[in-house]
Amino acid sequence: MSEKIKFSIDGKSCTADKGTNLVDAAKENGIYIPTLCHLEGVKPAGSCRICNVKINGRYMTACTTDVADGMVIENFIPEIQELRKIIIETLFVSGNHYCPACEKSGNCELQALGYKFQMLVPRFPFEFEEKEVDAESNKLYIDRNRCILCKRCVRNVKAKDGKSIFAIYGRGHHAKINIDHELANQMTDEEAQHAMDNCPVGSILRKERGYVDPIGRRKYDNEPIGSEIEQIESK
Repeated sequence: MSEKIKFSIDGKSCTADKGTNLVDAAKENGIYIPTLCHLEGVKPAGSCRICNVKINGRYMTACTTDVADGMVIENFIPEIQELRKIIIETLFVSGNHYCPACEKSGNCELQALGYKFQMLVPRFPFEFEEKEVDAESNKLYIDRNRCILCKRCVRNVKAKDGKSIFAIYGRGHHAKINIDHELANQMTDEEAQHAMDNCPVGSILRKERGYVDPIGRRKYDNEPIGSEIEQIESK
């Protein structure tokens, strides 16, 4: 039987199994902590930093932090919300995100967070760096202009033998997602669709898929991101 521990988020008393990371534990208690890189059941990476919270007065990423008994977490406070907005704006200006022309518009988690945090004009200058598009695979193409290096594809899209189809190449500002074309060419349509759905932005796209969902029926057209969780800020 799992050991239950008690902690608090913004003054709300919560319980969770020992060893649960804070993002999942908060969700279990009806509290939304935004993230772009985290996937439930997949080893966390702490890549996007949007899930930053204050724990006992220190900034920490919620997806890489397990809850502990008596932990005091600050999530929905002005300084944390402003930090998250800065990160979102930085992701927009460091890539080339033209939302109206993107196949994932309306289904994009970065775009949805931009709306949630009421981003209008970024405070930082756009880089407009020219980035490569890789269309060599039979079923997928990668638009690196939209990639936010969340590493979801590296951690959660595997070949049948467990080999990685995607990998990070380079370091720092020169890092980019690469794809193993031989392994990618062995993917089924369903596996290619999983790779596309796994990406939080429009960087990995299934070929011949296009604009399937009409405006008004896309994932975030009617409900904002995180709306499936009873958010503490609405109380």
